[in-house]
Amino acid sequence: MHSFTEENYLKAIFKLIEQDGDGVTTNAIADRVKTKAASVTDMLKKLSDKKLINYRKYQGVSLTSKGEKVALNIIRKHRLWEMFLVEKLDFKWDEVHDVAEELEHINSEKLISQIDKFLNYPKVDPHGDPIPDKNGKFQIQKSKPVSVFKQNDVLIMTGVVDHSAAFLQYLDKVGIALGKEIKIKNMVEFDKSLQIIINKNTPIFISNEAAKNILAIKKIKCG
Repeated sequence: MHSFTEENYLKAIFKLIEQDGDGVTTNAIADRVKTKAASVTDMLKKLSDKKLINYRKYQGVSLTSKGEKVALNIIRKHRLWEMFLVEKLDFKWDEVHDVAEELEHINSEKLISQIDKFLNYPKVDPHGDPIPDKNGKFQIQKSKPVSVFKQNDVLIMTGVVDHSAAFLQYLDKVGIALGKEIKIKNMVEFDKSLQIIINKNTPIFISNEAAKNILAIKKIKCG
């Protein structure tokens, strides 16, 4: 059994490694879990003693296979709970994160297996993030930020980088959601903002900041 705090640290380290590679710094972890660097150092020693991480001062942090297994299990539970809340309890995608943060610590393998089965083994959560299976395996995302694509590219929206409620509410307001088609009509040279067409409707403008936080893949032309 691991404490809530230990589980949150392992999840944070996993996500930072995913983003930046091995050798995660104490300061990066402190930013992620919103605490002081001194508190992080104490927790890292504890996790190292439990053989959940590899930690040497000034050399950064990586997960052991045991630590990675715990982190993936927490991420699996979090994303399945998010899916359950959206699909079955009519929560919106901007409402589920904090609730799932609480629910992810429920320690019942049977409950999670049953939820997975009940939802018909979803591969991604409501934000497009991959859900690890019971063995910790998940589909690698090939998505890229909308900001890197070119004029006239036609894309399918697959996920978000920014999971904040404010950003998700903004996407709802402008009509951008998972699975929608986005065509890049124009790029404004001055501020890199984009004029896009969503599902062949009226064009709208989005900022470069928004475009960086929307993930998509290029639509494959048929025929």
